Order: sequence, then structure tokens, then C-alpha cells
Amino acid sequence: VQLQASGGGLVQSGGSLRLSCAASGSIFSINFMGWYRRAPGKQRELVADFTSGGSTNYADSVKGRFTISRGDAWNMMYLQMNSLKPEDTAVYYCNADIVVANGKNRPSNYWGQGTQVTVSS
Repeated sequence: VQLQASGGGLVQSGGSLRLSCAASGSIFSINFMGWYRRAPGKQRELVADFTSGGSTNYADSVKGRFTISRGDAWNMMYLQMNSLKPEDTAVYYCNADIVVANGKNRPSNYWGQGTQVTVSS
């Protein structure tokens, strides 16, 4: 079982990127939690996530610019990032609770390997 984050890259300030998170493996069920990022020299921080009530939550620094969504496919999650700023430069990670199809029916928390986003000024 793994989460694969992709879609990062180098973009100019004001540009856009769409990050994808794909889950694969023997999965019974998945609950995508959200996206996080770690900038150089800083701790990992929440970017956007899904609340238990089914709505979305965003860090103040990305509100109005980023949009988190689940894909039509059950194993996909996305982060649309618009109006990117140099301070958005970071490694972005996706996170999910996954119940592995092993009969134990216990969720475990998984992290994607991270995808680098670099925004030039």
C-alpha cells in the first residue's frame, strides 16, 4: 500500500500547478485526510484538509488560491494551486487513513513521499 504524490515542479510567481495523490495496493477503504507541506528550515504544516463534516479547511496563507478535492476515482486526491507565491515553495505531502485489505479492518495513517514545488519570483 502506498500513496504517490505527483505534479510538483518549477513555476513562476502567479502560476498554477495541480498536485495529485494516488493510492495503490490492497486497499479495503481509504479516507483522504489532506495536504501538508514542509518548507526549507521549517516544520511541516497543514495546507488543506477535509473536515469530519465533509467540508474543507485551508491554511490562512492559501485561502482563495488553493482548492483540495477528491477525484472521481476512489483512489485520487488533488490540490489545485493558483496564484502561486515564492513562499509556497516546499515539499508537498498527501496524507490518508487506509484500511488494508487484510481482514483486520484497522485504519493506518499513510504519507505520500512528497513532491517538490518551487515558485520563482
